[in-house]
Amino acid sequence: MIPEGTQVMLIDASGKKHLLKARTQMIEVGGLGVIDGNSICGSNYGDALKVGGKEFLVCRPSLKDLLGVIERRAQIVTPKDSFSIPMHLDIGCGDRVIEGGVGSGALTLVLLRAVGTSGVVHSYEVRNDFAAIAEKNVSLLENAGSWRLHVADVCTAELEKDADAGVLDIPNPWDALPNLVKAIRISGTICCYVPNANQLETTVRKMRELGLDEIVAFETLQREMIVHEGGVRPSFDMLGHTGYLAFGRKMRNSS
Repeated sequence: MIPEGTQVMLIDASGKKHLLKARTQMIEVGGLGVIDGNSICGSNYGDALKVGGKEFLVCRPSLKDLLGVIERRAQIVTPKDSFSIPMHLDIGCGDRVIEGGVGSGALTLVLLRAVGTSGVVHSYEVRNDFAAIAEKNVSLLENAGSWRLHVADVCTAELEKDADAGVLDIPNPWDALPNLVKAIRISGTICCYVPNANQLETTVRKMRELGLDEIVAFETLQREMIVHEGGVRPSFDMLGHTGYLAFGRKMRNSS
């Protein structure tokens, strides 16, 4: 049976998804109305459940599911970019990460999933409205307690020392890099996400100026392959440019 407090995803025949938290009382679900929570807690994942005459599949939501239903105020870092960031930053369970620029909190969710319950993500956001939306979205994760939100400017705030990694999603990452580099441990890695080529050039130049090593910049393009009887072809649509990723590794203390 599904325990109370657990996030549950209901998926109808058309693939539309509804997120809710299981509890043994009436639950209001956007787009569905009010449903009896006892029917949720009395189900198992994979069961079919009838709500309002429609049948839904009861599933455990994945991180990708959560990113698809979170409330958005700012443009998010899309999964094709955000999912690659923890790998290139070498983030794992127990790590301490500094994030500059929270927006709607999509990248924050990815970072929190990577550090697990024993790690911590310190996020810095200058806008109170973005911080409020991010708090609501981060609450969907089981390890939301691993998050520390600071309403402050990552460019000038006193950051945590000897963090394992840092990521910047702000319009002017070059202004924050000196402060962030000082906060990262030796061998730690920094990522900057920027949408425009001129921002990327300025960012990489600043990384070099600060003495970072193993600097690399790239973008990720994603195109679905359509598989059907008699042939396979690329989709006519693709998820093309969304932003550039620049990474640099701190191998020595800056002078």
